[in-house]
Amino acid sequence: MSRQRGRRQRGFSLLELAVVAVILSLLLGLLLERLSYYQEAAERARFEATLQGYKTALQIRLAELILERREGEARRLEVENPTRWLSERPTDYGGALPARPEPGAWYFDEPARELVYVPNSARRLQVELRNGMKQLRFAVKVVYQDVPVSGRSVRSVAGIVLQPAAEYRWP
Repeated sequence: MSRQRGRRQRGFSLLELAVVAVILSLLLGLLLERLSYYQEAAERARFEATLQGYKTALQIRLAELILERREGEARRLEVENPTRWLSERPTDYGGALPARPEPGAWYFDEPARELVYVPNSARRLQVELRNGMKQLRFAVKVVYQDVPVSGRSVRSVAGIVLQPAAEYRWP
């Protein structure tokens, strides 16, 4: 009998196993939250890079019109699909905006004349819902300024912007 009392029990107790399970589930929860955060940050970076590509393409097109002395055609840039001026279409460009757009893609809303991005993972994106989903919408706007010429003021093309159609915040 003295042999049985001196023996130690091998293995884990139920309490120790429960504590390990709770710790592992907490760590897994933190890992998944961080993963979600980094996925959204990567999507935001891709979105911003594509948006900058659109802005650059529009600025280059406007510069071409100015160099060719065709500033009068600049107003057309506000109604045309800006994708037309990219050297390559983005791989996530979906064409005309459908009734049920796919998340993670760019579209052109022809009736509204707006470039639209439908985010895939946007838990932190703050924007008003449109058709039950978050959409980032941008409109092309030609900027004019008055320039003094021979004692009078002449309205001239000063630049072009791709401005948000609605305010958004994506921290």
